[in-house]
Formats: sequence, structure tokens, C-alpha cells
Amino acid sequence: MFRRALWCLLLVGCSQATNTPDAGGRAWACVSTATMAPDDLDEVGCLNDFTQLASVPIDATIPGARSVKVVFDTADGTLHFQNSTRFTVHYDWVSTHRSGGSLPVVPSRASFNTTEYFSPERRFILAAVSFYEGPGVFALEFSPYDTASAEMMRTLHEAVQAHAYFGSALVFHPTSDAVALEAKKLPASVKQMTTDQLFAGIDYQPLTLATGVGRLRFTTAAETEVNPPSNQDLLVLDQAPNDISVVRGLITQTFQTPLSHINVLSANRGTPNMGLKNALTNEKLKALDGKLVKLTVGALEWSVVEVTSAEAEAFWAAHKPTPVTLPAFDVTKTAVVDVEDCTVLPTDGGSLREAIKESVRAYGGKAAQYSVLRRIPNVPVRPAIVVPMAAYDQFMRSNGLYTLVDSYLADESFRTDARVRVTKLNELHTAIMAAPVDQTLQDTILARSKTANFAGSKLRFRTSTNSEDLDGFPCAGCYVSHTGNPTNWPTVLDAIRETWASTWSFRTFEERSFYGIDHHSVGMALLIHRNFPDEEANGVAVTANPFDAAGLDPAFYVNVQAGGDAEVVAPPAGVKSDELLYYFSQPNQPVTYITHSNLVAPNTTVLSTTQTYQLGRALDAIHTYFSKAYGPAAGNTGWYAMDVEFKFDDADAPGQPATLWVKQARPYPGRGK
Repeated sequence: MFRRALWCLLLVGCSQATNTPDAGGRAWACVSTATMAPDDLDEVGCLNDFTQLASVPIDATIPGARSVKVVFDTADGTLHFQNSTRFTVHYDWVSTHRSGGSLPVVPSRASFNTTEYFSPERRFILAAVSFYEGPGVFALEFSPYDTASAEMMRTLHEAVQAHAYFGSALVFHPTSDAVALEAKKLPASVKQMTTDQLFAGIDYQPLTLATGVGRLRFTTAAETEVNPPSNQDLLVLDQAPNDISVVRGLITQTFQTPLSHINVLSANRGTPNMGLKNALTNEKLKALDGKLVKLTVGALEWSVVEVTSAEAEAFWAAHKPTPVTLPAFDVTKTAVVDVEDCTVLPTDGGSLREAIKESVRAYGGKAAQYSVLRRIPNVPVRPAIVVPMAAYDQFMRSNGLYTLVDSYLADESFRTDARVRVTKLNELHTAIMAAPVDQTLQDTILARSKTANFAGSKLRFRTSTNSEDLDGFPCAGCYVSHTGNPTNWPTVLDAIRETWASTWSFRTFEERSFYGIDHHSVGMALLIHRNFPDEEANGVAVTANPFDAAGLDPAFYVNVQAGGDAEVVAPPAGVKSDELLYYFSQPNQPVTYITHSNLVAPNTTVLSTTQTYQLGRALDAIHTYFSKAYGPAAGNTGWYAMDVEFKFDDADAPGQPATLWVKQARPYPGRGK
């Protein structure tokens, strides 16, 4: 494992030995001598004490940390380091060990959470000490939504300093803008460190937690677009590509956003994905270049070992995906319809999930869920129309394109050689682009383009298939949408054909093959709405905190970038977006910025406070409504979140602040399987 050695790089008291003097000259000794970790300690005298109590933090926003919760009880002025594995939250330990007898009784959990994180008259001062292995830093951290005063922060910081062997090196890490604002009142003796400063020392970013076996191959993101990798490759890349065909695992030298297409794909495939600084020159990886290896990505550490061919074959056989059967597409619905007419919302206790599934058969996942979005209060969504899958089916049949596909699938070289597949699928693309589009369909789209919802605008033709945006098979980025201008009709025809043609791109074909999907079972509808020609901001969000596997620290996770050409989930090298956690359900709705966009002025953010609230209100409504299909309201007791794309645009009111438009929502697969 390639994190453990860092424990011995601590600048203060790194040794397991006792009597290690700190910077103030005190000789510290281990307090716990028990084999089994205690429930708590009043002092942390050595590394063993800390590790016995530490757990992975509830919110693992900054990777590579171990955390111990601390409690300062003002009733008797005592400090306690709680066993944070045995007692996951402060209340569990406090209600067990600091309630009754000579001490005041601890109230109910709900009352405790209200007073002890938000009231100025609180009994307890609560925080955590996290050790970040990369930079070798011990940091005192209050919850992002905690309204503790600077005096409370100072009291706890000084208490921890006096009762821990690492005290002289302890820093204060503000976890949100609200905490940072109050922390400005702290004296200079309390050294502070920002999230950006901590991130600068992090070298390992776990994304999809999984194990994979493949042939280790060093390459670049650009090269994968020219020479697609084998589905038995495990890649070490310079940076994250926007999309990639099926591979057995990914290591990128630059860090990724958890909302990138390749991370969503990795999570859905169950294949490991991680960021590692200087990966291309890492000696351990270089020594295994070209060899079969097993890569394991964990929350705190990673490992890679060489395996034999027999071991690789056995692993692949054991982890072969269960074949996915797509919903049979319905060609009986032939009319172009308003998007609201795609999904019939259930009444009298009917199932929203079943209603969406039925809609998917004729109109695809994107349109089916867009249809629901259009009718959720506080969720602004553009009007749209939908061309059903029947039109795609008619286009493929009448132009002999299915016959061409059949000839490829019957060719052994096509089935066994990726280079042949690339060539043949490019030929199919050329044939699709040359084929005529049904005139009646053209006339219908042209007529609709002149109505009030679309007049004077370019049209965005978005893919909506029965093999994307689905629970269990989101296929993020599999299909590509295009834009056409009704005043230049050939561009509309090209947009329609290009969008349909993305059904047969190499990357998409490989994804379906990996899941054993019958290629004939795929149908594509078209979701059409006004294009966003010059939005002020674009972004993606998850309606739950992906860094909090336990669900104890709820927040919305948002990536948002200023309008322009920079892709928010796969930005060009050197470009950063605003990456934040928005604690919408907490008092004062604090925001924690993980990174800041470098495309806006320093010390500013992409979204204003008002815009952030608009987004939060929409995300809350989406999360609540779709819970009836995918979440707790539908009986799902596991991970639940929706992956949401959005824009801020002022096209409807030029000169006024840009307003929110939600583009799509689909089930989010989570951090790993």
C-alpha cells in the first residue's frame, strides 16, 4: 500500500516510541496501551493513540485523511478525543459518556444537533482533528455549517494543542466560507491553512473505489482518441479524457472532478479510477509497464501488483458484467410531441419509476426524465419537443443501414479486431450522413421551429435512447448532441443525422459490447429545445454529498464554470472550475469551496449568492421528486442521488442577472460498487 509510509514522515512525534519531545520540549508518551482501542482518550500522546481512535472522515472532500472527533465539555472544562470508528458522530459518544450522574443530561439527538452546532449558548464545542497524509498536516476542523464563534474556535484549538503530541504543529482549517469569515477574528497564534493549501500537498485522489485487472499501459488522453485502448488495458494517463472506451482501470496524473464522464463511467462499470500526481514517472508503475497487474483503489490508499495470465483470466471471468437487457423500444408512437406528453405522471399511488420506464421505450431516458422535470415546481426547464424512436427506426430501415450493421456483426475480423471496428464504424457514419431524412419529419420540425417556444433560435438536437440516463446503466457521454439552424436547413439535417449516428460511435459500441447488449435493441429519440448560444455559466451537480458515504453530512456537490468554451467536467489543462459543497438543508446554508475557477476575477465566484440559492432550491426539488422513482420514497435504502446538468443564461432578459435553466437529470451511480 502506498500511503502507509507517509505516517512516518510526520514532523512532530512521528515515532511510535515514547518520550518523544515536541517543539515545546515536552516529552510525550503513549496513553493507550490496550490492544483494543478505547472509547476515548483525554490525551493523544503518540501516533498509536491517534490511529486507534481515527476513522475515515464522514466528509472525505480532501482525500488521504484520517480523522478523530474532539469534544470540549464546558460543563467541567474537559477535552475528549472520541473513538471515531466506534462512535461515528459526536452525539453517539456524548450521549453515552457525558450524560447524567454529576453531569447535565444530554437531550435528544434533534435537540443536541440544533443547540451544539448552532447556538451561542451551547454546552459542547465539537470538531475533528484530521491528519492529511500528503502534506503531513494535522488540522482542527469544525463542521462547515457550525456557527461557533472565534472564541469557541480558539478555546478548542488551545485545548487540543495542550493535550496532543502534535499540538505545536496543529493548524486550523476553515471548512466553509462562513467558518473562514469567523476565523478571521482568530489571533495570529492560531495558524490557519486553506483548502487550496491542503490540496497542494495531496498526491493521491481516490475516485471510484474498486479493484481491476488489466495490462498496464502508459499513454495520453489525446492518444486514446487516435488509437483506442483495448478493453483489457489498465491505463496511466497524463490527464482525464472526456470519454474513453471500456478499459479495466484508470490512473490520471492530473486530478479529476468526481462528475467527469470517465468517473461516472468508471463507477457504473465498477472499474477503479484514481488521480496520482507524477503518475507518468512513478517508479512502481513504470516497473510494471506492459505487464498484467491488479490495481486496487481504496479510500485512503492504493496498491498495484503483477498477476499471471491465469489470474487475469480468472478475474475477468469472475467480474464479467451481468448482461444488460434494454427496454424494448416502441415504434408504434410515431408523432412528434411536446415533451410533457412523453411521461404520464402517476396518480393514486402509481409508480413514477414504472411511468419513466414506459416512456423510455418510445422516447428514451433523457426525454422521459426531462418530461418529469418540466412539471416539478421551482425547476426551470426549457420547453421542448420529442421526435420518437420510430423516426430513427424508419431512417435506419429505409436507407438499408441496419443491413450494413448486420454485415459488420457477421464479420469475424470486425468482432475480434478493434482497428477493423473503428474503420467499419467510420464507414457507417459516412453512410448515415449521406442518407435522406423523411420529408414529413422535416416538415413537422420546420413547422414547430416557427412556434413561439422556438422562433428565432437555433435548435439543440439531444440524444435520448433506451440505453442512457437509466438507473443501472447511465452510459454517461455515450451519445453526442448537435445544433442546427432552421434558417439554414442543411445544418438541421446534419444535426439530426450526426445525433443519430452517435448511436454507432466506436466508444458507444464498445460500451454496449462490454455489457453484452444486443446492438439491434438500441433506439434513439431526439429531444429538441432552444440552444443556449452564450450562457453565463454552465455546470453539473449531484443532489447528495459524494464524499459522504454514510449520508451523515448531506450537501449538494456542484461543479460550475463561467460561460465560454471550457468544458466543466473535462476542462482543458490548467483550467479549474468552482467546485463546491452547498449545505442547503443547514441553517445559513454554508458553502465549502474545494477549488475556485481561474476564469473569473480573483476572490470572486462563478455564481452569486442568489444564483446559488436558485440552484439549491431546484436541486432540492429534483432530489425530493425523483426519490419516488429511485430513492428512499421508492424503497431504496442504499445510495441515492440525481446527476443534474444546468445553465445560467440571460437570453430571455438581456442585461438582467442570468437565471437558472435545468438541462437534464438522471440517476447518479455513486462512488463505487
